[in-house]
Amino acid sequence: MNRFDLSGSWSRIVGTLGWVLLLSCSAPHPVPRSESSVTVLGSAAAPPSGLSVTPNPVGAASALPTPSSGPAAAPAPASGLQSGSSRPAPSAQTHLKSWWVSASWDDLPGFQDQAMPTLWGQLLTLCEQAQSVYQSFCQGLRPMSLSNPDEQRIWLMSHLQPYRVQSLEGDSVGLLTSYYEPIFNAALSPSETFKYPLYAPPLGWGPGNKPSQPWLTRKEIETPRSGSAVPELKGREIAWLADPLDVMVIHVQGSARLQVHQASGELQQFRVSFAASNDQPYQSMARWMLDQGLTRDASWSGLRASLKANPERAQEAFWSNPRYIFFQIAPWPLDLGAEAPGPKGAWGVPLKAMTSVAVDPQSVPLGSALWLSAPSARPALNRLVLAQDTGGAINGAVRADLFAGSGDAAGEWANQIKHPLRLWVLWPR
Repeated sequence: MNRFDLSGSWSRIVGTLGWVLLLSCSAPHPVPRSESSVTVLGSAAAPPSGLSVTPNPVGAASALPTPSSGPAAAPAPASGLQSGSSRPAPSAQTHLKSWWVSASWDDLPGFQDQAMPTLWGQLLTLCEQAQSVYQSFCQGLRPMSLSNPDEQRIWLMSHLQPYRVQSLEGDSVGLLTSYYEPIFNAALSPSETFKYPLYAPPLGWGPGNKPSQPWLTRKEIETPRSGSAVPELKGREIAWLADPLDVMVIHVQGSARLQVHQASGELQQFRVSFAASNDQPYQSMARWMLDQGLTRDASWSGLRASLKANPERAQEAFWSNPRYIFFQIAPWPLDLGAEAPGPKGAWGVPLKAMTSVAVDPQSVPLGSALWLSAPSARPALNRLVLAQDTGGAINGAVRADLFAGSGDAAGEWANQIKHPLRLWVLWPR
């Protein structure tokens, strides 16, 4: 839960049509998120980092053209090589859910306008934990940090090849959403105010020791059994919230910061992050409430107001999503301020606001550099992002969920992001 000068055109790399490379796209770390963010239909909020945005209502017409159906062949390469290129790139690559088609740097909206210090800093972030295919690229990147911006841009364009991501059916337009890290008041023990728990994984679960089949649904977990919790969850409570919707928000976003006020008046802060799930399919509670006519505003504030007005439907609404998330908790220093690192994503590194995205790893490998374009956002989003997270609802070839940061402002902005998306992978030559 964010986004993204050298004049003249660059010709495309001479490639060999039909060269197919099958990549492995498995994630090296547990999935820290389970779900997608929802679309706001209400008033706009101020975005993080000074951006402004116009909400895109559900069902709004796409600002992007719809390509013809059927797998698209790689475009015919122009004559000559891109300046500084050391070897030709394949014209296309196939993956489990996507087809990558070789593209020109001129095809990337906004690339020539992006300041090199920004791009370079994001690529250095990528190289802090680079996947193996980027190792050689990263070894050359660091020494170029002292070069001037024009030299850096030429070097970058000659060492990375853009590939347009499209579905196996040939559709190159997908969906961009956004997510964030909420901050809530909480307690470490139950009370009349704080009585809705977050759980650690069930007793006996651990690395390599988890049921092979989906576990109990949310309804089964939350239905009282003789007045007590599910036996495997007895004593596994790690924190308590004041509102069941706060619990659902944390389950959807996959992490949160909790502010705990001790009896002494001391304020402590903790971070809860994804530890496991029940492996049930995610179903959007917001979508269910819209379909039931309970709300016309799918923002968290809209859902909260609707649940308050219809308390007799609240439990049914929560149980419409069978997926359930379990967490781990750790102290969080109060003095880190605005520059505090984000929660760790599936790639195992802290997420960066407006840089990290969750993707479907069967379409785009984790640890990849991407160029993202969502022209219907206001302002348009054209920027370099890094594939560093996954999510249970982040599925499909052209799909990205942008991390917006932490706190209420990030949340209000993230809830408004639902836009047509085009995506390019920047792959080492």
